[in-house]
Amino acid sequence: MIKFTDIHKSFGKLQVLKGVSFDIQKGQCMAILGPNGSGKSTLIKSILGLVIPDKGEIFIDENNIIGQSDYRNEIGYLPQITKLPENISVIELLKMIQDIRKTTGNIDELVTYFGIANYLNKTLKTLSGGTRQKVNVILSLMFNASLYIFDEPTVGLDPISCVKFKQRVLQEKQNGKTVILTTHILSEVEELADQIVFIMDGQIYYHGSPDQLKNNYQENTLEKAIAKMLETYK
Repeated sequence: MIKFTDIHKSFGKLQVLKGVSFDIQKGQCMAILGPNGSGKSTLIKSILGLVIPDKGEIFIDENNIIGQSDYRNEIGYLPQITKLPENISVIELLKMIQDIRKTTGNIDELVTYFGIANYLNKTLKTLSGGTRQKVNVILSLMFNASLYIFDEPTVGLDPISCVKFKQRVLQEKQNGKTVILTTHILSEVEELADQIVFIMDGQIYYHGSPDQLKNNYQENTLEKAIAKMLETYK
């Protein structure tokens, strides 16, 4: 289980997180949603150790991870924007990340699954945006992590690859893996997420299931329910 307890973070005079607390159960997908500037990225960076909260604690399996680093070996992370060496080939990149993380990973299976075998010897700078995103997805999935964090994972992917990615996430959940998802594509949230945390101005405005949120606002889609929720916030 992952537990966020009273997380506060400010950058100068800007207070970004204002006492955020919630749990994520093992084997669940938690969607962290909210408008731009709401604090989502800061919260994600906190669990990755890229941002240290000013106050509060983050636990993974009852271990406080703040100031620690070994736990990150159990995380597969797909950032929204990746900056990778442009002049190396795809296979060189995959092998390099294997060496850095000191584990073999399941490269061959994922390369076949996402259909990029013909691109392995091409340099990253020659790839289309969609193919680069497939490579990024493979990098996040290739180490059999216990926690996956996906930030806008399907941006640029073709429809078939989107379906394959979502099928893979559902499979990982069935295998007991925990998933944190941030996306603006709300149909993905409906398909994948067990719970939603919706953040507004650094605080949790909604925490519950997608179906519960739709029922609260008597809407048949998550998009309409969130739109109505935001109207009440104003």
